[in-house]
Formats: sequence, structure tokens, C-alpha cells
Amino acid sequence: MIENKGLLERFLRYVKIDTQSAPEQSEQPSTAKQHDLARLLYAELRDMGLDATYDETHCYVYAVLPGEAPALGFVAHMDTSPEVSGKNVRPRVEENYRGGDIVLQPGSEAKAPILLSPAQFPGLLRHVGEDLIVTDGATLLGADDKAGVAEIMSMLAHYAEHPALPHRTICVAFTPDEEVGRGTEHFDLAAFGAKEAYTVDGGTLGEIEFECFNAAAAKVTVSGRSVHPGYAKNLMLNALNVAMEFHAMLPAAERPEHTEGYEGFFHLSELEGDVERAVLRYIVRDHDRAAFEARKKLLQTIADRLNEQYRALLGGHDAVRLELRDQYYNMADDMRAHMDLVTRAQEILASLGAEPKAVAIRGGTDGAALTARGVPCPNLCTGGYNFHGRFEYASVQEMETCVRLLIALAAK
Repeated sequence: MIENKGLLERFLRYVKIDTQSAPEQSEQPSTAKQHDLARLLYAELRDMGLDATYDETHCYVYAVLPGEAPALGFVAHMDTSPEVSGKNVRPRVEENYRGGDIVLQPGSEAKAPILLSPAQFPGLLRHVGEDLIVTDGATLLGADDKAGVAEIMSMLAHYAEHPALPHRTICVAFTPDEEVGRGTEHFDLAAFGAKEAYTVDGGTLGEIEFECFNAAAAKVTVSGRSVHPGYAKNLMLNALNVAMEFHAMLPAAERPEHTEGYEGFFHLSELEGDVERAVLRYIVRDHDRAAFEARKKLLQTIADRLNEQYRALLGGHDAVRLELRDQYYNMADDMRAHMDLVTRAQEILASLGAEPKAVAIRGGTDGAALTARGVPCPNLCTGGYNFHGRFEYASVQEMETCVRLLIALAAK
């Protein structure tokens, strides 16, 4: 049974707004459409009577609900992953899931059905009896992180509707471009106002995260030379072949699909090109800082080796250009002195009937950068699953529990 209709209505409203970010854009926000959700949230916050601020240049939304000191912050991001379309999201609720396959799209003579199946995603069976929000199989859902946005807004609505309830001063921020590693690039700590906070950007109910990857983005640009293939011997340099050579020189066992826990990886997220030019884009991840630096060094070593191999053929010019950009770092060391934030969340989750578990994020959050800037910021669960893909789903009941977690954290 759905207890918090407002939470579900908010979530369904937010996911229908396309806020996909773009990794190759230099401005912030990386896509103008992120403002569509920012403007809506700003209006809803004002309608609640909160003191809200909207950074119309960089697409941040801040709000404060006054209460007792010290202030406590909550952060969620508005953008969705560039990996799968977020346009025309059509969510629906699979009520009282009974187990078995969920048909996202029926099949036809020409096309197989698209199924959300426990055969591929065994974790589905943990949600028997729950109401699951799913896609129509054509887009991602956007629970990462609109589940977090909806939960924070529902927590604020609870306190706004019950002004007699004592609570800490609550500071919230909604950010752009988290999915492309730039969520705090123009984050205004003074406008935010809290000295300690939580990001609400996790998944499985009960999980609390205070360790994350060190992260970098890599762009590999390969320059080739096109010559008629009939007369190409010792003259042509096919950029696509060199791109494939580059990728083949990375350890195949260190890809996301072969790693878990604290193991790092190289993830080829995009490959495009032709004979004269090819571009590979990677994300590089490792929890260990020394191993992270070694991964970046390996990328450079491969680029140097290929340049030595092909420079003469290109008249002394490099065939491969590597661009590396660090995105965020593991927040574990900076969180050691603030583990009371983790302990309190664990205690509340246990009281709500959820099994608390501290895990290392196989990803990152805005909290990593905020922690590095002096605002300790562990990450809380949202009840969303299978992020960044068309098989993404969220549990209504788990989202409701997450709202109760936020309310309890903010209580005085």
C-alpha cells in the first residue's frame, strides 16, 4: 500500500522532465534543459514557504527551513546519466510485485519483448509485495537521482506542513551535472549554509556510503591518414584500427563487468570515428589513490608507445593525444573524523526495520567534493536500482522508508 502519495506524485513529475547532462560541454550546466527541473523545484520550495535561491547562471537551487542549530544539509542532483536517453520517460507503477518478469515493452513478430526479469536481475525478488516504478523499456527511469530529489522535497513538505515539530535548521541543495563529475563546480557553500550534510544519492535500502572511487575522465583522440585502400600499403594509417589497438592494450579483466568491491576499472563509454579520426572516451576509477595514479600513467604509457610506433608514418606528428581530467577523490580519509553522521543514520535505519550496511561506493557523489571542501557528507540510500539504464526501477515502499530516515535525521 502506498502511504505517501505526495512522494510518488513528486517522483513521477520529476522523472518526466529530461535533465540528461553532457560530458563534453565546458559550460555549466552542460545542458540547458536541467534548468527545467531547477525552476520547478524553486517554485515548489517557494510554495512551501521556504527561503529559496535559484542560481540561474549555473543551475543550483538552495533552500533553508529554519529550525534549531546546528544546521543539517541534504543534497541531491537533478541531472541524469548521458549513457541512456532521459527524453520522454514514461514511468508506470507495477503494483504489488509478485515475482517473475515485468514486461516493459511487449514483443512483436519483428522484435523481442523487453523484460525486467529476475533471471538477469535476481535482486528483483527481494521486492515481492512492493510497488515498483519502472520504465517502458525505451529510456532510463531517472531514479538516480530524482528519487533523492523527491525524498528531500517530501521531507521538507512534512516539516512545512507540521510547523510545531522540532527540527534542526534544514539546508538543501539540488545540483546539476553530477553525472559528468562536475556537480559541485560552482556550489556555493555560503548559500548552502550547512557545515555537515548528507547526499541522498545511493541505491539499496540500508546502505550508507562514506568511501568512493577516485575518478578521472579520459579522452583519447587518434589522428590517422586516409589513402585509397587499393593503394594504401605503407601509406594509410587507419585511426579506427589504432583506436582498437589502444583499447586492446588495456587489461581486459579490469573492465566494470569483471570487477566488484574495491576493484578499480577502465570503462570505455564511447567510441566514434572514421579512418582519419577516432575518439575514445573512458572513465577511470579506483578506490586506492596510488592505483588510481597508476591507471592514469598506464593510459599515458600506451599513448606514448603508439606514438613511437606511428610517428614516422605521420611525418613526425603524434597519432594519439590523451586528455585526462580528475573528477573527484575518495572521501574516506576526510570522513574518519565525522563517523557520527554514519552511526546516526545506521541507528535510525535499524529502528525503521532496515538492515544498515556501510559500503564503498562503486561510483561517486557530490558528497566526495563537498567533504574535500570541509563539509562532511556521507551518502544515503534512495531505494532505486539498476541506475543508468532502461532496466532501472525504484521501490515505492523503500522510498517511503528513506523519507522517514531523512525526517528522523533532521529531527531535534
